[in-house]
Amino acid sequence: MTLFPKFSKKRDGVNVIQEQRLLQQVNHLILNSEVCTGCGICVEACPEEAIVLGLVGATRRGAVAYAAPVDIDEVKCSYCGVCVVMCPFNALTLKVDNEERLPIVEKEGFPQYDMVADIDDEKCVLCTICEEVCPRDAIDRDVPEFEGSREGGKERQLAIKSKTTFKVDDEKCTICGICGALCPAIEVKHKPFTAETGKVEGEVVWDETRCDACKVCVEACPEECITVEREIESKKLEGTVDIDQKMCCTCTWCSRSCPTEAITVEKLFEGEIEFFPEKCPGGCSTCVEICPANAIYLPSDIPASQLKGKVEATIAVNKDFCIFCGACVNACPGEDIIRLHRTNIRVKGKETDLFRKIKEKMCTPRTSKVKEDTPGSVQLKMMEKA
Repeated sequence: MTLFPKFSKKRDGVNVIQEQRLLQQVNHLILNSEVCTGCGICVEACPEEAIVLGLVGATRRGAVAYAAPVDIDEVKCSYCGVCVVMCPFNALTLKVDNEERLPIVEKEGFPQYDMVADIDDEKCVLCTICEEVCPRDAIDRDVPEFEGSREGGKERQLAIKSKTTFKVDDEKCTICGICGALCPAIEVKHKPFTAETGKVEGEVVWDETRCDACKVCVEACPEECITVEREIESKKLEGTVDIDQKMCCTCTWCSRSCPTEAITVEKLFEGEIEFFPEKCPGGCSTCVEICPANAIYLPSDIPASQLKGKVEATIAVNKDFCIFCGACVNACPGEDIIRLHRTNIRVKGKETDLFRKIKEKMCTPRTSKVKEDTPGSVQLKMMEKA
């Protein structure tokens, strides 16, 4: 009876863990089902054909919780790491004896994605736009929070580096207390009142850290004895904004939206995608919900007076943001509604024979057609190259 290799599969939270136990080595291939988009690139890349598409639409929409967008056969898998290299969403991890490794890269020099996603620190003004538009939470904005965005945040005047001077003409000042009553940065301290002198005496104390140079005190002073001047040393906020390249899907939302053109992103895939909305059943919206790049949308209603006999589109894609991953094709429950054709893959390193075979498969046009020849798995209708 053969004791090795031994295989097992288990689910641990969002992770599906495949194990191959050899005599002197233990391999684990870990799929994060929450990160996995169901793009199917691992299916096309696997040299052993050990990965199949699952119910992409149902799993990504949360309709089923017992399955993942893809299913890996732990016995057929050779634990080579090709799927890990080719997954554009970093949903797969390979561990050899509990250490993250990629044997296919180490032994054969397999190419890897040429990720270009950078922010020019000189141009970046640390605004919030890229963080808000990013569909993958790939923007790491490490900037202090101020009172405008969060209750209890830092006071807004601390955001800008400046030097503020506050002067009181003691000869004119009557210590009336108006400035202190108006501004939290000013405190008017009166000496104890005594009949011995019969005078109002004291001092005006100013806290620079709380002053935003609004000059209300200047305008309100009845004796016109206050002077406030502010010299700006730097208008740029403190902090940094970076792109987490493990999370980035190169959709270009951030680079196209950046008001200072500080971000450079190059898509990992080139290609074409076409939607045939006349075939799309109204009310589905599966592709909209599962698109990892937020590139698919339901078009706004058009007034009937503007249709002029045309059928209103029920679905559309903004090709500027589409990354040609294929998740929408895999999830679409209809036939020939979405057509995808990748034409190039952005990689660095030597293109091996194995990679060229994978590239050919990935660049084969395909269209949506859910077929359940095998229960729980999905196949696509492949097309001839034009």
